Amino acid sequence: MTKPDFSHMSRQELRSYVLAHRDDDEAIEALIRMGNPSAPVYPFPQTEDDLKVMEEILQKKLASNG
Repeated sequence: MTKPDFSHMSRQELRSYVLAHRDDDEAIEALIRMGNPSAPVYPFPQTEDDLKVMEEILQKKLASNG
């Protein structure tokens, strides 16, 4: 059986493939590398104030998942 070309699959197609082939490490890695396009992106903190803001964001995120 030949594997599909993961680089040409949409995120949803690849996710469905991974769910059907849970032992395929290569497909899982491809899905992880693809990332989540709807996830927020935060810039790396450059100053102490930036770091404090990032800590606040993380604390809120941890509290909401808790």
